[in-house]
Amino acid sequence: MRWSEGFIAVDWGTTNRRAYRIDGNGYCQASMADDQGALSVPAGGFPPAVDAIRAELGDLPLLLAGMVGSTRGWVEVPYLTCPAGIDELAINLHWVEAGRIAIVPGLAVRGDQPDVMRGEEVQLFGAVAAGLIPGDAIVCHPGTHNKWVSLVDGRVDRFRTVMTGEMFNRLRDGGILSEFLTGEVAVGEAFLAGVKRGLTAPPLTAELFSIRARVLLDDLPRESATSFTSGLLIGIDVSVGAGLSAGSDIAIMGGPELTDLYCAAAGEVGKSATRIDGGQAFLAGALAIARTLQ
Repeated sequence: MRWSEGFIAVDWGTTNRRAYRIDGNGYCQASMADDQGALSVPAGGFPPAVDAIRAELGDLPLLLAGMVGSTRGWVEVPYLTCPAGIDELAINLHWVEAGRIAIVPGLAVRGDQPDVMRGEEVQLFGAVAAGLIPGDAIVCHPGTHNKWVSLVDGRVDRFRTVMTGEMFNRLRDGGILSEFLTGEVAVGEAFLAGVKRGLTAPPLTAELFSIRARVLLDDLPRESATSFTSGLLIGIDVSVGAGLSAGSDIAIMGGPELTDLYCAAAGEVGKSATRIDGGQAFLAGALAIARTLQ
């Protein structure tokens, strides 16, 4: 079957994967999602994992993006050096099976602040292709490893990664603060207080311990510690992005549970933020790549 008759696009992350069956007119007919991210696939397990996707969504060509192309994935696909656009992605696909299974390369920034991404590039170019954001934009992509991306003429010019989500999850899962970080994060007084503190760029390792002291000395209610800690980390995160986005408004791409938090934090530095649905952007990006394969 040719790509013009339909294909499957897979956003294969570290811990989760999402697959979409896209028909010849570019519409998503069906989808699946599970926790079979790249780290869950054993050595030699990617061919049967792909077979399982096809068993559910159909025997179609596959376009794979994300950590499936990393050192922990199926095949390590070299990064493309920025600036780079969707045309470079399309001509540098790695073909696992000629004409049938392709892996999208990631992007890299080289120099004194090296950085890498895999998966987000499809969403970024998809958002531009679908008219969700202009070709010149600053995009915040929250997640385990948040990305701040500068787009110029529809191409990724540069970006910075901040390990905010991973840091927060590790603080919650163990260590001296975990007993206080049991509640849900919500935009409110405690969260915004944490954001404001984070925006002052305090020394993080010292500031984290002070959260424990704040609770023990009754300066911070125990039930507010989770939101304050999240706000602190996101405030530091946004201070990184504010330097990249000087004078620009921000597009925040992802799911509502994180875009709401980052929009609130962006407001504290006077930035107007537009929410972009990451799933919609991924589908648009996958379709734009697939159309170059007709």
